[in-house]
Amino acid sequence: VQLQASGGGLVQPGESLRLSCVASVSRVSMAWYRQAPGKQRDVVALITSIGSTWYKDSVKGRFTISRDNNKKMLYLQMSSLKPDDTAVYYCNSAPPSQNWGQGTQVTVSS
Repeated sequence: VQLQASGGGLVQPGESLRLSCVASVSRVSMAWYRQAPGKQRDVVALITSIGSTWYKDSVKGRFTISRDNNKKMLYLQMSSLKPDDTAVYYCNSAPPSQNWGQGTQVTVSS
């Protein structure tokens, strides 16, 4: 499984970012995970192979997960970003494989 996340950056509170992930699988549940400094990695949003979604309470209404099965791409649209969203974001299957691939740094700071 090839996993490569991109699209992170440094933004101010309230701004938006869109993360993308090249995933070489298309018929499994996929998720975005994040790991903040000094904290465990946890799941942020999940999408099943048929498009059902789940979100961590703290991002509900602000983040939207989507996928393009034909292109084998996973996306995370993040709006109204907060400093607490600062973390390295990863894409992986759900449950996750051991191959975490390359994450992308998101920093929210004024």
